[in-house]
Amino acid sequence: MNFRLPRLVPVIAWPLLLLAMTLRFSPSTLAAEGAMASEPWVRDAYAENGGVRIHYVTAGQGPLIVMVHGFPDFWYTWRHQIPILTNQYQIAALDLRGYNLSDKPKGVEAYDMKLLVEDVAAVVRHAGRERAIILGHDWGGAISWSFAMAHPEMTERLIILNLPHPRGFMHELVTNPRQQANSSYARNFQKEGAHEKLTPEGLCWWVKDPEAKGKYIEAFRRSDIEAMLHYYKRNYPREPYTEPATPFLKVACPILMIHGLADQALLSGALNNTWDWVGGDLTLVTIPGADHFVQHDATGLVNRTLKSWLAR
Repeated sequence: MNFRLPRLVPVIAWPLLLLAMTLRFSPSTLAAEGAMASEPWVRDAYAENGGVRIHYVTAGQGPLIVMVHGFPDFWYTWRHQIPILTNQYQIAALDLRGYNLSDKPKGVEAYDMKLLVEDVAAVVRHAGRERAIILGHDWGGAISWSFAMAHPEMTERLIILNLPHPRGFMHELVTNPRQQANSSYARNFQKEGAHEKLTPEGLCWWVKDPEAKGKYIEAFRRSDIEAMLHYYKRNYPREPYTEPATPFLKVACPILMIHGLADQALLSGALNNTWDWVGGDLTLVTIPGADHFVQHDATGLVNRTLKSWLAR
């Protein structure tokens, strides 16, 4: 397969039960009056990349950590991590384009990985920094891997939650029938009109906390569900799956990977040989019983790991 970014192949996953989401999405439900006020412990800010405004929240002082969420999510996914880091770091947790308070450009081309990478760079620069620690989950992990490859000069350290190295994931897609079967949801997302089967309420089925679920429904009503699926249409590999012909650039900075082993969309086999594809020191923490949203399923262990690794 001829990938659009031969050196920065993005891959991502999180299964949704499409058949359980039969209500049609109505654009009118997105016409919420005004924007949800941010939590009192963060400040709102906006960076710009090529005319697209990227919303992020910021708090704390010190070295910059940019947090990049995945699908379906928004900056609030980091609510358990931000407070424990702001005494030593400045946090910038962004809404990806298409989500919540960030702009929602039309067209699948507007969600190319190169543009998503530059959204992160715009946030780093808007925060007044030349370098940052980049932390990503799910699609945010794919963007973070790609950012570190495209901008090594801007990447101080890299932290990845539940998103294997792109090379490892592609190998699983090519060789592992179980991974191929478990990626069927992504192939469904790539179909025309797939967004019409999704609703803001259905997209937050995974959110367990009732108060947080209300915030997610509000955020997804402000989001563009078709844009969310453009990430898959533009960047997720398509069949027939083939091993990439072009070698990846090795990420030279220190890397921390945390992976919940109960994740059925990103099977643990994709973690094998990660050490062969990076140039910096690698710390890999696997958590049995934790699912895809490991920052919620194992909050305490994730937070302790982040603090201890960053304090090295």
